[in-house]
Amino acid sequence: MKKLIFKTREWIKFKLFRPILLRIGDRIGKYSVVGDHPVFDNRQFKWATLLENNWIFIREEFENILAFHPLLPNLQDIQQEQKVLNQDNKWKTFFLFGFGKKATLNCRSCPVTTSVLEQIPGMKTAFFSVLSPHKHIPPHRGIFKGLIRSHLGLIIPGRPGECVMRIEKEQITWQEGKLVVFDDTFEHEVWNNTGETRVVLLIDTVRPFKFPLSFINNAVIRLIGNSSYVREAMKNHKIWETRFHSGSKDNHQVSLSLKR
Repeated sequence: MKKLIFKTREWIKFKLFRPILLRIGDRIGKYSVVGDHPVFDNRQFKWATLLENNWIFIREEFENILAFHPLLPNLQDIQQEQKVLNQDNKWKTFFLFGFGKKATLNCRSCPVTTSVLEQIPGMKTAFFSVLSPHKHIPPHRGIFKGLIRSHLGLIIPGRPGECVMRIEKEQITWQEGKLVVFDDTFEHEVWNNTGETRVVLLIDTVRPFKFPLSFINNAVIRLIGNSSYVREAMKNHKIWETRFHSGSKDNHQVSLSLKR
């Protein structure tokens, strides 16, 4: 009962905190040195070329992980508040970094990917985002404009336009080996309208500002990173990660690890 009361209080805090973050982001976004746009020009980010030049090595590393697709955690298994967005098992994840915290065992399985990510200034979160066939992620918004999101296309099945993301009024069609940099606080939704699995490497980086807004932005990001929501997500992930890398890939054992 105490645990339920605690989680209820935390959820209320999250619901109250979210609009505050959105308002702060909306105020400061226009002052960013890269502007305030739904989709950015890759040439604004020097590290975009680094990712695209190494995409084939990144995909090869993840293909070894993809062999264990059924064992990968659903997004809502790690971040329970995402249940409002995803309730099936068609959106799988494989985290390498979460708000600056390194998933050490997962990173050991992907040394080249990890090395590339660690060269990106302000990189905070990175994970492989795996969508099963015919999966639709409904319209949603990120919570804070102080971070910028990127998708590196790794496995993009079907004809052009069958795997697509809408950001406001723009349609983004992923391409293997190409990076898309966007602001996830603008409404967006995703479709995999094929019979195969779609995989991108999702990355969040700190949005660049000049001082003193850079100081404020970093302070808010630290606040989010130290919140109970992130701590709970990292705890859930650690349980799964430890079980997954324990030497046994038994489906039942891994799935039980998140049922506490």
